[in-house]
Amino acid sequence: MPNINGKSFYVTTPIFYVNDAPHIGHAYTEVASDVLARWHRQRGENSFLLTGTDEHGEKILRTAAANKTTPQDWADKLVAEAWLPLLETIDIRNQDFIRTTEPRHEKAVQKFLQHLYDTGFIYRGSYEGNYCVGCEEYKTEADLLEGEGAFAGQAVCAIHSKPVEKLQETNYFFKLSEFEDRLLAHFEANPKFIQPDSARNEVISFVRRGLEDLSISRSKEKFDWGIDIPWDDSHITYVWFDALLNYITAIGYGDDSAEAKAKFESLWPASVQVVGKDILRFHAVIWPAMLMAAGLEPSQQIFGHGWLLVGGEKMSKSKLTGIAPSQITETFGSDAFRYYFMKAIAFGQDGSFSWEDLSARYQAELANGFGNLASRAIAMIHKYFDGVLPAAGAFSDADLAVQKVAADAVLAADKAIDEVAIQDAIAAIWTLVDELNNYITVQEPWVLAKDETNRERLGTVLNTTAEGLRVLAVLLNPITPKATAKLWSALGGGLGDLDSQILTDAATWSQLPSGTALTALEPLFPRIESDPTAESK
Repeated sequence: MPNINGKSFYVTTPIFYVNDAPHIGHAYTEVASDVLARWHRQRGENSFLLTGTDEHGEKILRTAAANKTTPQDWADKLVAEAWLPLLETIDIRNQDFIRTTEPRHEKAVQKFLQHLYDTGFIYRGSYEGNYCVGCEEYKTEADLLEGEGAFAGQAVCAIHSKPVEKLQETNYFFKLSEFEDRLLAHFEANPKFIQPDSARNEVISFVRRGLEDLSISRSKEKFDWGIDIPWDDSHITYVWFDALLNYITAIGYGDDSAEAKAKFESLWPASVQVVGKDILRFHAVIWPAMLMAAGLEPSQQIFGHGWLLVGGEKMSKSKLTGIAPSQITETFGSDAFRYYFMKAIAFGQDGSFSWEDLSARYQAELANGFGNLASRAIAMIHKYFDGVLPAAGAFSDADLAVQKVAADAVLAADKAIDEVAIQDAIAAIWTLVDELNNYITVQEPWVLAKDETNRERLGTVLNTTAEGLRVLAVLLNPITPKATAKLWSALGGGLGDLDSQILTDAATWSQLPSGTALTALEPLFPRIESDPTAESK
């Protein structure tokens, strides 16, 4: 779609640690970011979605060694066999996939580091602390818990429940402490910079307690799987300082070509950076400080979503609570996966996954609510008008009420997307699903069809229903793209490609040309005969 309004929308996911197998928590972040990107693209904006993998660090090195291979080969294998297939499984339409082992990233990271070193924001110093290999992070005492079972009597990471390692190193440090006042001033001047409000309050409280300088390197005497510090090749870059820079290295930072500079200027600062709340501090404190030190603007917004819980706990590979997205999509399909996780859980809050809830919503909301509506309406046009869209006559109050619900749904859903409240956007869209189902029930087109004198009224009712389906196809396209593509095709395709339809114009009525030949519609959400939860119980 051409950029019709001159705006750019740049949304990023975190880059996921390649050593972990993708589970529905990773997919949740991917889908939310993809929905935002698709929505803004259908507004006519230059929309760009970035995702990727974080491939450096001690954990990768140790795992590769345990599997008798090199870190690069191990990362290549996992990207090819796990992370890229995930995007296809859940229908992600990303514009780039960044890997931190790519030359374009490594070169740009070194350029960034050298600039901060030259301008006095990086210095050499010693540090002793508790290091979690799983997090690739030094931990404060507040981040630790008393170990249990095999780890009784030891301090363990609150996230991974594994003992931390006591390290004493001479490293390079970033002067994070110098940015405390600047960060607080930025938070105050930009109240939407960190969302939701609970995340904003947490970060402000953290910064007000005082910031310490950040170790950004590890000696190669410890391990060497990372990007060399450009002025001291006996050290490699600490994994988080390397990883955070992907958001700018992927869009041209560090490349002096005119094309790369133009791309960077068109997309940065990022519009929304979607992260899990467990990595919020890195993105809302360290990341903007890094950018400020380099003379770059921070992102417009950091949005920290909640956790997906299984059995009351955050999903974890080590605790065997992770659910692979394919376990869901193989039964319900990618559209149902996308719809369920965006609708059932308020974005920004924790939410529990339930096979029973997924199955119930699939049947009630998708199959019976939306899918059956589309099937009935198009079947009646085939039955009563030989599959040709009838013209509408004079609109009654009931017809106009449908048009108003559609217009209100477009406005409310669009506003909700601006607030990154995807669940509210879907709820607004569903008011039209419910209105159309009620409209058909009340208007009884099957009764109208029995009397030839009602022919014009019957045509108006079915034309109104088809127009409502057109609006739904446009609005739901960013959320359930496979189903809406089928519906759009059945509506005749007289308006061009679905992806090119402008969302904000969706409620402009009478866009479908009367006389258009409609095609048969296969079930959008087929009945699931077997118990989808049996295998997972």
